[in-house]
Amino acid sequence: MKKTLILASLIAFSMTTALAAEPTVKVDTPTKTEIQKPAPEFGQKPPKRPDFQKKQAEFDKRLNLTDKQKQKIKDLRIKGHEEMQPIMEQIKTKRQEAEAVKRSKMSVEMQQEKLKQINSEIQDLRKQAHELRMKNMQDFESILTKKQKKELDKIKKEGRKRYEQEHKRNHMGPQKPIIE
Repeated sequence: MKKTLILASLIAFSMTTALAAEPTVKVDTPTKTEIQKPAPEFGQKPPKRPDFQKKQAEFDKRLNLTDKQKQKIKDLRIKGHEEMQPIMEQIKTKRQEAEAVKRSKMSVEMQQEKLKQINSEIQDLRKQAHELRMKNMQDFESILTKKQKKELDKIKKEGRKRYEQEHKRNHMGPQKPIIE
């Protein structure tokens, strides 16, 4: 009787151990990056954000833009986008070129020299893009009245304040003021 009981318990133990040792079946669940749609290329329309139109309407209302001003602004935006597109395409091409250099089998020194040159060219293109954005902003502001410009300055200040609150530069906590 004892032998049967021991034998039964050994069989039960070995069965549970064998089941526990079986590999588990992995269910393929998509990761967060697989779920997200890729970002649109420059020149393609990004997916509509439901709050964008609401914010745009609030911005227009706050500046009290006329229909004529709205149309001029829309034309400026289209023109600016068309001017910016070749610059962004060049930046994209330079980045692809940099990736190709990184994957190439050239010597490390040659890679670093080539990457330095490409990064310099990208910086120049970014500078051109920045200058174009500033020009577009000046053109936008030239459409506005003095009262609208003052309101725009308030909006910019509020935006900077909100940005600084959301993106604290000092991660070590607030600094104590220096007392002289």
